[in-house]
Order: sequence, then C-alpha cells, then structure tokens
Amino acid sequence: MADPYQFPVRRSPSTGSATHRASSQSDDRSQSPNTRDSSLRLSHMPSPAASHRQSFSGSLRSHPSSPRAQRQPSLSQAAVQELLKNPPVAHTGDPAFTGRDWRTVKVGEIVSKNDVHFVELDTGVETATNLLIESGAPVILIRRTSEEQSAVGTFDYSDLNAYLLLVVGLARPEEDQIESFQELAKNAREGNKIPVKDVKDLGKKEPLVTLSSTESLTKAVEIFGSGVHRIGIVEEGTTNIIGILSQLKLVKFLWQNTGSFPVIDQLSQQYLKDLGIGSKQVIGINGDRKLTDALELMNNEGITSVAVVDAQLNVIGNISTVDVKVSHPRCRAPPNVYHTNAIFFSF
Repeated sequence: MADPYQFPVRRSPSTGSATHRASSQSDDRSQSPNTRDSSLRLSHMPSPAASHRQSFSGSLRSHPSSPRAQRQPSLSQAAVQELLKNPPVAHTGDPAFTGRDWRTVKVGEIVSKNDVHFVELDTGVETATNLLIESGAPVILIRRTSEEQSAVGTFDYSDLNAYLLLVVGLARPEEDQIESFQELAKNAREGNKIPVKDVKDLGKKEPLVTLSSTESLTKAVEIFGSGVHRIGIVEEGTTNIIGILSQLKLVKFLWQNTGSFPVIDQLSQQYLKDLGIGSKQVIGINGDRKLTDALELMNNEGITSVAVVDAQLNVIGNISTVDVKVSHPRCRAPPNVYHTNAIFFSF
C-alpha cells in the first residue's frame, strides 16, 4: 500500500516560495511595496494539504497541556516602564571570582555535571524527549553505551522540531532520502519505537564542539564567536563530558559576577546600538499562518526562534524551537500544530 504521506522533494528555491528579505537591496525587486521598508523577512511557504491534517489528527490519543503553563508571564507596560527607570543593579556574585580577570577563569569552574544528561543510541525518541523537557537542559547527549561518558551525538529541540515535521509529512528530504523518511514516518505513526539514533541528524544544527575544562573563558568566547551556541566541557586529557557551557550560561555567569569584573561592569552600562550588537534582519512570520509553517520555517532556515507579526508588521510575539515541547505529548502532533501562530499565543 502506498504511504499516504508524500514528502515534497527538496529542490532549488523558486521566486514564489522563498522568503522576503526586506532589508536587502538585492531582494527589493521581489517584494511588495508595503514590506519593502521593513526589517522583517516574512515567510511565504505553502501550507500542508488539508487531507494530511485530517488523516493524522484522527489518530491522536491525547490533547496537549496549555502552552501558557510553559511560558513566562509577559510584563505589563507599567512594569516595562518601571524596569527602564530602575534597571537592575550589578550583582556582587561569587566571592571566589572577586579580583580576578574574567579571561583567566577556567571553563570547568562554571559548569556542573548536573547539567549533563545522556541517552544511548537505542533509546526511544519518546524517552529522550521526556528527559529533554523534564530536565530543562538545552540538549541531551547521546552515547553508545551506558558505561561511556563521551558523546557521539546530540538531541535537542531542533531535532524534535524536525521529527514532528517528518511525522506530519512536512519534511523536505533529498530525493535519495524519501524512502527512508517515509518508512520512519510510517513507524512513528504506528506507535513503533523510534531509536534516537535515527532522528539525531534530522535537524540543521551545529556539531558538538568540546573544550578541556582547563581552558579559559577567552577560548570559549572565541568558539562562541564562530557561531557555536554550546560547548561540551571535557575532563582534561579525556573525552568524558563533565559539563555543558552555552552562550546563555556564559552571559548569566558574567552578569551575576559583574561586581567582580570591572570591564564587564563598564560594558553593561552601554547601549546595544553603541556596541553594535544585534541583527538588523529579523525573520518573521504572520500571526495568521499555521504553527506548522513557523516550525517548518525554523527548520529550513536553521534558526531557533522566529518573530510573529500582525498585518501591519507589529511584533505580537515569538515562537522558538523550545515551544515545540507543548506540541509533543508522546511525540505525536496534537491538533494545535495546525492552529495559527496568533491562536497559539492565546492558549
């Protein structure tokens, strides 16, 4: 019997199915007048076939919990104004770093083994997903056996996003991958165990970079500057991972210890625009597009979040790959993946 999900073949993008890059002069010719002056790059991807939605949703076993329970409450306008008037003061931080140059701090000093979570190659996607969500970790490491402490791969929310797209028939494999993708999606929809080794490379992501625990934060900053978002910290002279250092964890450490690092304290007082920090091109998607369109956009672009805008290009929220977790009870796609992005925020 032919598989009801026919994956679209990945081909060279056509002019009608690409995204608008509003701030790029070379792409201005392909934009409508009302978006030409915008800094947003709005997606224009085809929606999945209605028959795909119905046939899949009919097999669902449960409904997801409200995304609101997973989200931090938004600040009111009054709270934002109060925050601007009275910005938070610098933290004194850990006395162990007082008087030290931040560049001499070893990466091993700011990571913890408690942040390291492993699964094995044969672990099911459902188990790996539960661990990813319940641990709050940004990534789960994959190892060959339970006795090893070195990683052969990673499983994160980008992989989870790519897996969902595969299951609902929205993955875009190369021509030589179509058969294997169809078989994998068929097994997933039938409730068969899918080992994490089969999905760990579905999403676009950076390779796992490791760094000895005795290296300084300067080396870590250099690696982050190359576009890497997280580093596996290994025990000196081995491949055993003893911690995960992410960009966010490093920024949090520096902020919490600004009182110990005068140079960092001085930088924290400056404006982002004066430091030249930030992107002038923001990838966005309209709020009336389906949530699956946002997930597909993030997967295709290799990004972890996307701005959601209204018809006037006002930002009304954002969706990240981490938000995928509210759409994955037992790794199956509940009906809300076909809701619009605006409705998703109202849950």
